[in-house]
Amino acid sequence: MHLSPSELILNADGSIYHLNLLPEDIAETIITVGDPDRVSEVSNHFDSIEIKKAKREFVTHTGVLNGKRISVISTGIGTDNIDIVLNELDALVNIDFNTRKVRKNRIRLKIIRIGTSGQYRPIFPSILGY
Repeated sequence: MHLSPSELILNADGSIYHLNLLPEDIAETIITVGDPDRVSEVSNHFDSIEIKKAKREFVTHTGVLNGKRISVISTGIGTDNIDIVLNELDALVNIDFNTRKVRKNRIRLKIIRIGTSGQYRPIFPSILGY
């Protein structure tokens, strides 16, 4: 299956469009956070940081923690942004950008979410007496 330029949008440097990342920029273990400012709060705990990239609300740091390569990336706000991040991360590891074909041997990323769900009070406050 060959992906057309409208199905796989790449920047002039070959990076994936929204995240501005190359396949080698990410680890197979990825922490996602909503707020771009939280990326550095997480990566400050890394033993070392090898990559820092940003485009719009998408900030990515990749480094090493306890001998393991790991990435942390912000998703911004809303399900639309999360969809963009997850789809582009999948493309980074499972599509050959040179041939624009899906790889036969697919990689399954380990994605860990850190943060709130966006709800600070009970969903049904009147039922609970609030």
